[in-house]
Amino acid sequence: MALSYRHQAILDVARSIGRVAVDDLAERLTVTPQTIRRDLNDLCEQGHLSRVHGGAILESGVANLAYDARRLMAADEKELIGRLCARAIPDNASIFINIGTTTEAVARALLKRRDIMVITNNLNVANILASNPHCDVVVTGGMLRRSDGGLVGESTVDMVEQFRTDYAVIGVSAIDEDGSLLDFDYREVRVAQAIIKNARKTFLVADSSKLARSAPVRIGHMREISHFFTDTITSENLRQVCEQHGVDISTVETA
Repeated sequence: MALSYRHQAILDVARSIGRVAVDDLAERLTVTPQTIRRDLNDLCEQGHLSRVHGGAILESGVANLAYDARRLMAADEKELIGRLCARAIPDNASIFINIGTTTEAVARALLKRRDIMVITNNLNVANILASNPHCDVVVTGGMLRRSDGGLVGESTVDMVEQFRTDYAVIGVSAIDEDGSLLDFDYREVRVAQAIIKNARKTFLVADSSKLARSAPVRIGHMREISHFFTDTITSENLRQVCEQHGVDISTVETA
């Protein structure tokens, strides 16, 4: 198989699911893991991919991955992060939950909670929690983003600002090592900022691949977060930022 053809095949897989793994690619393309590692390094040098442990993710600093690709990316880690975060939320609580595949994992983990109220601009979260008879679900309204079921816009912000909740559960598209929280759609960012402002405690849920990504719009900073739930922290700089600002950290690997 010619190298250029193999590169294209790797990119096709990355575009379909957002992330590629060395062992999986070696099996798909019938080559050695060492060959795949060289290919991934070449593609990273060309700016197509970013290396992460065990593989690579699609490089994109201006446009987010498709929803299906985001949902499949680090799916196991997201489910575990969701359960970890849900354990910190008691019954009889009010909760904002914003757009994101990891926040949807938190919603699934809340299905057995009793007497909770969830305010969300994520139709997927609303549909998940509709099956919990002990959960009141408030959908914010706003402009529907068909690509992922998110609701955004000024009317969404206005609705969020009518509430003051015990907790907010937010996801982000990228985290800089300096603690900046980033996303792609400025309309979604406005909603996330309103959610953070109107919650007594804010929980950030994000898997470690978010540290290898970039996005153009700033939501805020880690100093505004009460508790960070992730699978593992690969950046010592980010860990120090969290410690400096008193952000609690819970990781799947140490849970």
